Amino acid sequence: MNFYGIRAIYRFEMARTFRTLLESVAAPVLTTSLYFIVFGKAIGGRMGDIDSIGYGAYIIPGLVMLSLLNESISNASFGIYMPKWAGTIYELLSAPVSWIEVLIGYVGAAATKSVMLGLLILATARFFVPYQIAHPAWMIGFLLLTAVTFSLFGFIIGLWADNFQKLQVIPMLIVTPLTFLGGAFYSISMLPPIWQKISLFNPVVYLISAFRWSFYGVADVDVVMSITMTFGFLIVCLTFVWWVFKSGYKIRR
Repeated sequence: MNFYGIRAIYRFEMARTFRTLLESVAAPVLTTSLYFIVFGKAIGGRMGDIDSIGYGAYIIPGLVMLSLLNESISNASFGIYMPKWAGTIYELLSAPVSWIEVLIGYVGAAATKSVMLGLLILATARFFVPYQIAHPAWMIGFLLLTAVTFSLFGFIIGLWADNFQKLQVIPMLIVTPLTFLGGAFYSISMLPPIWQKISLFNPVVYLISAFRWSFYGVADVDVVMSITMTFGFLIVCLTFVWWVFKSGYKIRR
C-alpha cells in the first residue's frame, strides 16, 4: 500500500477545501440554518409532535443528511473531475499508485469534509432547536458510512461526467428530490398506505430513518435493513469503480 501517494492526494484535496471555506463550509451551514429558522421555528411552532418529538428536533437528522449527501457527492465528483478536465489524470494514472489508493485518497478526503460539515451543522442546530442523541456511537457510525458511500457515488459521477453541467445533473435531478421525498421533513407513516409502500423504493428513506433512530430511537424502517441497503450500495459502487479503472472507461482516450 502506497501511503505516501494516498497522503498526497488526501492533503491536496483537503487543502482545496480550506482555500474555499466560503463555498465549502459557510454556504451549506447558512442554508441549513435557514431551514432551521423557517421549518424549526416558524412552521414547527404550529405543528404537533411526531412520535413524541418536537417538529424542530425531528427534522434535524433529515437536514443533516440532506447536506451530507449533497456535499459528499459534490466534493468527490469535483475532486476527480478536475484532473480529467485539466488533463492531469494521465499523470495520476502513470504514477505508482493503484486504483484503490487513488480511491482512498479522493473518497477519504471527500468523506472527511462531509463529516466535518455534518458535525458543524449539528453544532449549529443547538442555537435553534434543543435535541438529544440517544445513540451517539451509532450516530457517528451512520454519519461515516453515509459519507463514504455517497462520496464513492460522487467519485463515480466525476468519472462519468465529461462537462461541468453533468456534475450537477444527478445531484439536482435525482438525489435532492429523493432526499426531500425520503422523510427528511416528515415520517413516512404519515402518508397514505399506498405512498408508504412506494416510499420504500426510495433508498434515501433507509438512510434518514437509521440516522433518526440514532438520535431518538424511532425509525420508519428496520435499522438492520437500512444498514444492509447502505452496505449493498457501497459494494455496487466499489465494483463499478474497479471496472472503470480496469477498463479505462471515461478516463483513457
